[in-house]
Amino acid sequence: MNYNENYEGIKLDVQAVDITVDKIVEERIRHVLVRLLRFTEKIIWANVYLEDKQGKSNDQKSVKIHLGIPGNEFFASESGDDFYTLLGVVEDKLIRQLQKK
Repeated sequence: MNYNENYEGIKLDVQAVDITVDKIVEERIRHVLVRLLRFTEKIIWANVYLEDKQGKSNDQKSVKIHLGIPGNEFFASESGDDFYTLLGVVEDKLIRQLQKK
């Protein structure tokens, strides 16, 4: 499942490999962007990559977010068991990167 949207002026591209993302996870992705906008208003694009590696690894799910900000790009990823929780961990990693900027 892939989808694109313009959310709060950010070109959002979500790629979910071999899975369908439910509405709760979609809302969580938008919530992550809103929280990141508190640290910089210059996010131009966000690529979100969700993968369920069920049967392929111990950490079954992975989340990667790549942000485009003029002059900088930020990236964070995490693996685990729950997309909702993983989005929170990746959000925290990105916030720390933005605070250092």
